[in-house]
Amino acid sequence: MRLLLLACACLLLAGFTHSRTRGLADPAGALGARLVAPGGVSPLLPSAKIEALLATIPTRSGQVTTPDGVSVFWRALDPGDYRMHYDWLGRHGSQRQRMDYALSLQAPARALTPRGTVVLLHGWMMDGGSLLPWSVELAERGYRTITVDLRNHGRSGTGPSGYGTREAGDVVAVLRQLQAQGEVTGPLHVLGVSYGAATAIFTARELGAQAGHARIGNAHAGSGHTVGPHAADLQLGGVVAMESFDNAGRAIRDMVPHMLQREPDSLGEWASHQWLRWRFDEHTLDAAIAEADRQLALDLDRVDVGVALAQAPACVLLIHGRDDAHVPVAHGRALAASAPRARYLELPGEDHLSLPMRLDRLGPTVLDWFERTPTSNGGACPQPLPLGRF
Repeated sequence: MRLLLLACACLLLAGFTHSRTRGLADPAGALGARLVAPGGVSPLLPSAKIEALLATIPTRSGQVTTPDGVSVFWRALDPGDYRMHYDWLGRHGSQRQRMDYALSLQAPARALTPRGTVVLLHGWMMDGGSLLPWSVELAERGYRTITVDLRNHGRSGTGPSGYGTREAGDVVAVLRQLQAQGEVTGPLHVLGVSYGAATAIFTARELGAQAGHARIGNAHAGSGHTVGPHAADLQLGGVVAMESFDNAGRAIRDMVPHMLQREPDSLGEWASHQWLRWRFDEHTLDAAIAEADRQLALDLDRVDVGVALAQAPACVLLIHGRDDAHVPVAHGRALAASAPRARYLELPGEDHLSLPMRLDRLGPTVLDWFERTPTSNGGACPQPLPLGRF
């Protein structure tokens, strides 16, 4: 049993992988290390299925090196008729099955002219491929979709995690490069899930700030001033943020206890839970966050998504599952309260794993939101289309 505990110790945030010997002697340090970087891919991600599906349709991909020196992977999908058939299979399954789905695709006979672009941002320990159903759903409705593997995830390189702050800078750098290449056309919309939702909100704030600088530069251009590099501004449209956290430190303090209390799916998880319940308490968690702060040179308790949301000029639609125990619904409600222009929808019966899988319930509302938010001008935002029922 001691060897089993050693192998299985430290099940961490959002499905973190197992720690090694350090976890037994220094549980706070082991958890802190996993807060710094994900340390692997979630076992919930059906990577083989996704790669097989992507091989059947035409895509374009590449890498962009950001100002931070991080190589970021992107993949573009053109609008067209993919004859997608999607069926979520997780209605009555275990946690592992909550993200399972059936999906069939066909390569379209021809690509269509994009009505706009949607960039999709994934969650912690996921990658851009995890949003393949949404990519195809939006492509079938006329949008070019671009998925981005955030730093420390997928095919992208490594760099200090920013819990949305640094990642937003990466996303903006990728979008400007892709705009120069002609990949970003028309209104630019953003859709993010969980960690990617927080990144989407920080991205919207940064794009809004850069657009403001560009307008100032244009105003001075007639007086002989040089127009800055952002004069050819990205046309930011609507943002959809699913199950975002409000504050990074608070989200960690909410999620880790939940991960220890939920019903384990395997003997290994059971052993991990037993060991962690014995070793972890509030002080250990605070010490782990402090260790992550030190390594990241970032105060996680000050990563405040609500402040960024209030400063973003885009119309942002917040969506949260009422049964979410990973990032409790209080985070979504706090975000909504922090920004009167934002719109908020809460889904009964959905949790952190099921919510982004529910294209049947969310698809029409997301599509309607993008159609009615073609540009960000800081004005009043529309009311969202009511969500579909079970």
